[in-house]
Order: sequence, then structure tokens, then C-alpha cells
Amino acid sequence: MKVSSAISVKRAQTDRRDFGWRTVFFGFTRSRRHAHRRAADDDVVFLDWHHPWLFFLSVGTMLLSCADAFLTLQLIDLGMIEVNPVMNAVMAHSTLLFTSTKLSMTALGILVLVFLSKAQFLNRFRTGAFLTFFFSFYACLVCYELVNLLRMM
Repeated sequence: MKVSSAISVKRAQTDRRDFGWRTVFFGFTRSRRHAHRRAADDDVVFLDWHHPWLFFLSVGTMLLSCADAFLTLQLIDLGMIEVNPVMNAVMAHSTLLFTSTKLSMTALGILVLVFLSKAQFLNRFRTGAFLTFFFSFYACLVCYELVNLLRMM
């Protein structure tokens, strides 16, 4: 009896189900469910683990979106115009509204694409591939804006 009570006391001291920063770090770096358990679960889109490449694409796209907003404002100050009619209408109100709208729309789009990254679009493409497209698009757009900014200076 003394051995079983000692084991139960030891178990009560460290409960693996307690949530803390160790749990978050361990779950992020060493999560176990990278694929479905059964073939019947192949229709399930959501997993508790996403590839680190999606993290890179998400953060990179968000940083490029911030650079795009900054460079757009700089170029407008130098005499260029905003081609996007929606952003032009928002920019007419204030630059704060422009930047907050642009960044929140980008963040919401990234969040949805990461959440649905395992889903199939038109039964052909994984929606996670769209993150690669948007990252490439923003990279080209920022390069274009940098070239125009250097020309105007």
C-alpha cells in the first residue's frame, strides 16, 4: 500500500496535462500528429501541426505587406497615384485607416489560408500553395516599388 500511495503522490505533483509555456513550446517543436491516423480521416482538413514553411510564408508575406504599405505612402508623397480603387478610397480618409485596413485584410487572408492549408481548391491545388503565390506577388511588388522610389529620388 505504501508503494501505490507514493506513486499517486508523485503523479499528483507533475500532471502532464497542465498547460504552460513548456506545453506550447513542446507542442510547436515536437507535435506528433503530422498526418491522419486512419484512411477514413483523409477528408478531415484540420491538423494540429502545420509545416514550418507555412510559418515562413505567413510571416514573410505580412512583413512584405508592411513594406508595401510604407513604400506606397512614400511614393504617393512623391507624386504617384494608388491604382487600387478600394485602397484609394480608403486612403482618401486617412493614412492610419489605409495602413490598418491593408494590414488587417492581409492578416485575415493569411489566417484563413493557413487554417485551410490542407484543403483542396477545385480538387487540384492545396490552398497552402496560394501562400507561396501571395508571398511571390508581394516580393515582386515591393521590388517594383523600390525601383520606382530610387528612380524618383
